[in-house]
Amino acid sequence: MIEEKLLIQQLKNAHTQDKAFRKLMSLYKERLYWHIRKIVISHADADDVLQNTFVKVYRSIHNFKEESKLYSWMYRIATNEAITYINKRAKEQKVDINDMQHQLVDNLHADVYFDGNEIQIQLQKAIALLPQKQQLVFNMKYFDDMKYKDISEILETSVGALKASYHHAVKKIEAKLKET
Repeated sequence: MIEEKLLIQQLKNAHTQDKAFRKLMSLYKERLYWHIRKIVISHADADDVLQNTFVKVYRSIHNFKEESKLYSWMYRIATNEAITYINKRAKEQKVDINDMQHQLVDNLHADVYFDGNEIQIQLQKAIALLPQKQQLVFNMKYFDDMKYKDISEILETSVGALKASYHHAVKKIEAKLKET
């Protein structure tokens, strides 16, 4: 926690900002990439959204009020950037957001950066069928092993609601996987 406070001070100081930002990127780049990738599915899209996320973090660090953890704040930005990106692509292609998610999962077979097997593709398809909030909660809890308290800060919702969302997501995924 002390290290985080020091990093935040360095990020907000014009003399140390660039070096501190490079450190911030090295600390969180991979975690944020995989969080974003679970939302946008495609490697190229995840790279674009990650870059947008870090640009927004860099420009907004002075507005960070330290009411949450730094990584929670960054995850919230990454989540919002990824959702905005998916919504924009769906709108450009004139398709529903759910149809967009299905298209992205269907394209996993052609993604050279995806090394999963058929079971993992089926899991991704089952996740894509979930409402967006349940997708986010499931991914953060199941894949990222985040605590409900941290997810609560990122998604700005109650722990109880998150537990219910996760429970419903798991049941829907189980049912979908049993079908296939």
